Amino acid sequence: MSRLIVWQQDSHDPDNGYHLGLISQWWESLDNQEINWKQRLIPENNNIDDLNWENQRFDEKLPLKHTEIRGITLYWQKAGEENQRNITPSRLELDPTEEYLDIYPQSQPKLVIRVVKPPQYKTLELEDPLIVGRLIGDRYLILVRDQQQKLEIRLNLSSDNLQQFMNNLPK
Repeated sequence: MSRLIVWQQDSHDPDNGYHLGLISQWWESLDNQEINWKQRLIPENNNIDDLNWENQRFDEKLPLKHTEIRGITLYWQKAGEENQRNITPSRLELDPTEEYLDIYPQSQPKLVIRVVKPPQYKTLELEDPLIVGRLIGDRYLILVRDQQQKLEIRLNLSSDNLQQFMNNLPK
């Protein structure tokens, strides 16, 4: 489990301002990014770990622009819209590893909003690369080389991963 970065309104934590700065950097990094916006009612026991964060009917996937924090208020615009939106939180919890921010709005104390930055994967396309495989100890090394791009990819697989890889190849 990763360590949350928490900002709390009226907190006496000496790192509270520093945490808001880190959260502000993350929020501003969402400018021109597509995010997942999820809203949930906080359960009676106040434990948000009990919430189901799987995609639900009213969750939105949307691109944000002009993301910034002024004072303690988060500002943004939906791409394609001119209206600036904002939320003033009572608490913010950033998980920098899982790339999500939980926002507890001052105006709706029984609501939590989760803004999720979807993982970004880079795609490499190789045209007829050289493929070599060998056993090293109890692991399998598959080497994929593209001479044109001067690119080498090493796949270090357990026997289970190798079997899964082989099963996914078309027959």
